[in-house]
Amino acid sequence: MKSNLMSWGAWLRARAENLIAFMLFSMFVIFILQILFRYALNLSIGWTHEASVALWIWIVLFGSAFVIREVEEIRFDFFWASASSGARRIMQIICAVALVVAFGVSLPAVIDYVAFMKVESTAYLKIRFDYLYSIYVVFAVAMIVRYLWLGFAAIRGKAPEAFDPTKAGSGV
Repeated sequence: MKSNLMSWGAWLRARAENLIAFMLFSMFVIFILQILFRYALNLSIGWTHEASVALWIWIVLFGSAFVIREVEEIRFDFFWASASSGARRIMQIICAVALVVAFGVSLPAVIDYVAFMKVESTAYLKIRFDYLYSIYVVFAVAMIVRYLWLGFAAIRGKAPEAFDPTKAGSGV
């Protein structure tokens, strides 16, 4: 059962990565169109900028919610790397509690504000702002679930991974 759940989760994560790649590709094509229209055809089109910004918002928040793993997040490794596994567990619990409380307390106001934004839309594409910013609600809920999971894992005795500089990427 656990292996089926893990393989299903891996398949979903791969599809989320595919979606992020498609959004990045779309953003690149729109960027090239913007350059072509602006400099080759001497026409200024505003929808390209608007679409790029909308895609960027979705790429960052969707990617943070469903693609980036906890070990890939940016953190202050100075303290984390030098801490023992017990200290890392305590730091993980404190971080999880703080983030769950912060996102949990703000969630009702965020939902109200996103719902209120249905009265506004983007200038060129006429995308309602509640649709555009709905990804933040999904992101907030995903962060609550993620840090509940990590917090309970730390409470049960599973220490977060220590920083391994040999596996660190450039961030690019």
